[in-house]
Amino acid sequence: MAAIAELEAALLKVAPDAFNREQPWFKTWSQAGKQQDYAPALKLIKEFEGLRLEAYADPLHGWKVPTIGYGSTHGVKRGDRITQSQADAMLAAEVARVVDKLAHSVPAWKEMSIKQRSALVSFAFNLGPNFYATKGFETISKRLREKDWKAVPAALELYRNPGTSAEAGLLRRRKAEGALWAEGMVKQAVQQDLPYKVKPSDPFGTRLSPNITLGEFALGQPARRFIAQHQVDTAAELAAFLERVRTAFGGKRITITSGYRPAAINKMMHGAISSEHLFNAPGVGAVDFYIDGVDIYQVQGWCDKQWPYSLGYGAARGFVHLGIRQGRPRVRWDY
Repeated sequence: MAAIAELEAALLKVAPDAFNREQPWFKTWSQAGKQQDYAPALKLIKEFEGLRLEAYADPLHGWKVPTIGYGSTHGVKRGDRITQSQADAMLAAEVARVVDKLAHSVPAWKEMSIKQRSALVSFAFNLGPNFYATKGFETISKRLREKDWKAVPAALELYRNPGTSAEAGLLRRRKAEGALWAEGMVKQAVQQDLPYKVKPSDPFGTRLSPNITLGEFALGQPARRFIAQHQVDTAAELAAFLERVRTAFGGKRITITSGYRPAAINKMMHGAISSEHLFNAPGVGAVDFYIDGVDIYQVQGWCDKQWPYSLGYGAARGFVHLGIRQGRPRVRWDY
């Protein structure tokens, strides 16, 4: 990585336009999705770092750390000047280095959504990519190690240099990073370590998430088996949230009482004509469940705060209904 940084600096000297967005290599690279993936991180970093096209002294370390662009330091010398295109390219390269470091040091990196990762990238860009498990970063390291996701935003706010002139600005940044992290929690990806994407025809024992199987959404009944890939994909999204619910309540078993209902079964059960349980369009689906040995009203209250889409208050009947309907509106109702 050090060699790459030196190469970048050398290229800027002999070919100032090498990092121009109009260059063929940039189009090829951007189409691969690398820049788009961490767009939330790039946006935060640009907002809080600001852009300076002439080298300047680092606010904390002075000219010992010459800085340029959006806070880039690799290969920078006093007197250097760059264009905005070069600054963008340097930032993208720096973010790639930060991502590579975090991916190898932070536990459960692959389980995080892109917004969660982006929040940590902004944090690491500001305070250093080697923060995890080092002195002074015990609290955030503990939260990440224990996958205490909901406590991460508060932990981030601790790192704001209390009592200094920079505290107010750093606190605004930490709050923005915490908000981005919280956004990402809802769509947090649960890694399955499966050799392929789950398909409707897979065995009922196939896992949609670490603790929930394909068959549970069919109540183990062949007549309720999914028939379309989009149905399985929506079930996987619901299962990912159920894993969060399970963790929040001590890892106790979740029992699904209703998942997919084909039209004939839905009619037989007197379900609504437009029931989310029909899984009749991409991104539409629902699951009813309870947690063994846990007060269903507590589970319902937790889900009400955390689930952003449709939720049916079914606690009085012994279950909670989680749903997604077209357009993903936030809807609440009583059974």
